[in-house]
Amino acid sequence: MRRSMLGRLAVAACSLSLLAAFAPAAGADTGSGADRHPGRALKRVGYFTQWGVYGRDFQVKDLDTSGTAAKLTHVNYAFGNVGPDGRCFTGNVPGEADAWADYVRPLDATDSVDGVADDWQQPLAGNFNQLRELKAKHPHLKVLISLGGWSWSTHFSDAALTPASRKAFVESCIDLYIKGNLPQDGSRGGPGAAAGLFDGIDLDWEWPGSEGDTDTRFRPEDKHNFTELVREFRTQLDALGRAGKRAYELTAFVPAAPAKIDAGFEVRRVMRDLDFVTLQGYDFHVSGERTTAQQSALYARGDFSVHGTVDAWLRRGAPAQKLVVGMPFYGQGWTGVTGGGDGMGRPASGPAPATWAPGYEDYEALKQLADSGRYRLHRDLRGGHAWLFDGTTLWTYDDPWVLRAKSAYVRERGLGGAMFWSLDADTPDGELITAVDRGLRGR
Repeated sequence: MRRSMLGRLAVAACSLSLLAAFAPAAGADTGSGADRHPGRALKRVGYFTQWGVYGRDFQVKDLDTSGTAAKLTHVNYAFGNVGPDGRCFTGNVPGEADAWADYVRPLDATDSVDGVADDWQQPLAGNFNQLRELKAKHPHLKVLISLGGWSWSTHFSDAALTPASRKAFVESCIDLYIKGNLPQDGSRGGPGAAAGLFDGIDLDWEWPGSEGDTDTRFRPEDKHNFTELVREFRTQLDALGRAGKRAYELTAFVPAAPAKIDAGFEVRRVMRDLDFVTLQGYDFHVSGERTTAQQSALYARGDFSVHGTVDAWLRRGAPAQKLVVGMPFYGQGWTGVTGGGDGMGRPASGPAPATWAPGYEDYEALKQLADSGRYRLHRDLRGGHAWLFDGTTLWTYDDPWVLRAKSAYVRERGLGGAMFWSLDADTPDGELITAVDRGLRGR
């Protein structure tokens, strides 16, 4: 709890009551006003970034020591890439793949989940081996490989284009990650080296049928082809699962914008083959825009919001229990903000300076800014979002208060749970994941 930002627990409780008072009725648009899920049954999906082990020095072990692993149901490993040939691949290719981080890099005893240093004879090291050790310590935890992301969705459209290309694409991903047949890299890798590590696949194609990153190809037929691609993944995963007497999960990250939903998703059909989807609950506005705005509000009239995203998917036929709400563990920031007031909705000169990328800052760093006394905290009680403003620089982000409100929304509306991007941005003691966990349990 960030005491310097809000003050007293009584104020927080009052604020939550105000938010509830202004929110739509509990059963609106969802068909459910009751808590249909015990707190522990709700999903808690966290993305672990491959590159976080470098500059941020965020290791898999940190999920254990912070208490985060005990509160998660799923870890999504970000990311696996798709090559120009329409196949899943890995290797050591700058900007394209990092086998060193994935399974080659040896860790010493200090950074190992089990406290034992890696040696050069073992075929699996790096993040993959640490995730295997994490699962051994937390048997409830599932690990999925997430394919794509903003930068690596480049070749999804080509891979999904024909029945033959879809079949080959899915076979390659299952062979590499589910069967664990990793490329040989010295003593690392080889047939079955990562077998049993991944419990399923998360599809993060950004976006079928509409524009994504600058080099990402898209076509009108992506909409149908995505449905068929999901069906191919489901068919092959189920066949492998029957043979091995286990089940594999299939999930997807999906957009907030109704136009992108309609361009890329046959919602009723695709939801039949997906265990659940994680909704984009952030980046509603980004620091590249010329005016400051909220990036992740729970409610926002006439603008993107979490509630609007949930409603858009429900109205198109998605089951409420398969909708997992994305929550940011980072903020979007602007500098050169003019016009006074609280800074929201004002012109800005550009993205705010930040640690890793202009306009993008981890919650851990934003908490330090808030505690410094230099910034003033502002809240939109109707909208359910917060921001910091010092007269020149503004950061919009989710703190524990906002996340508790969102978690209560998930629980009360019978949704599937919460997702977090990304785990390396939380505090060392897991302040944000703890707030969500308590909110999902109704505490």
